[in-house]
Amino acid sequence: MSKDIEHLKDIQLLVNTFYGRVQQDDLIGPLFNERLAGKWEYHLEKMYAFWQTVLLEEHTYSGRPFPPHAKLPVNQEHFDRWKQIFNRTVDELFEGKIAEEAKWRADRMAAMFLSKIEYFNGEK
Repeated sequence: MSKDIEHLKDIQLLVNTFYGRVQQDDLIGPLFNERLAGKWEYHLEKMYAFWQTVLLEEHTYSGRPFPPHAKLPVNQEHFDRWKQIFNRTVDELFEGKIAEEAKWRADRMAAMFLSKIEYFNGEK
C-alpha cells in the first residue's frame, strides 16, 4: 500500500519521477528538453518549491507560474499528455487525500494554462 504525499522528500520523488518521464516522452519531451537544456536542475528546484507550497502549505515558492508558459507552441494534446504522465506518476507512487489533491490541482492548472495560451494566441 502506498502512502500519501506528506514531506518534501515525497514532493521531490514525485517531481523527479514525473519530469524523468516527461523528458523521455515523444510528444512533450522535446519541448521541455529544448527549453530547459542546461537548466533542468533549476527547474526541478522551482517545482519542488511550487508543489511544496501548493500541497503541503509550506510557503517556499515565489513567482508567477504562467508567464514562462505563455508562448509555448502547445495545444490540448500536449496538456492531455502532461496530465496523463502526471496522474500515472502520482497513482504509482502515492495514495491518499493529498495525492488526489495533486491530480486535481494539476488538472485545474493545465486547463487554466491552456485557456490563457489560446487567448494570447488569439484562438479564443
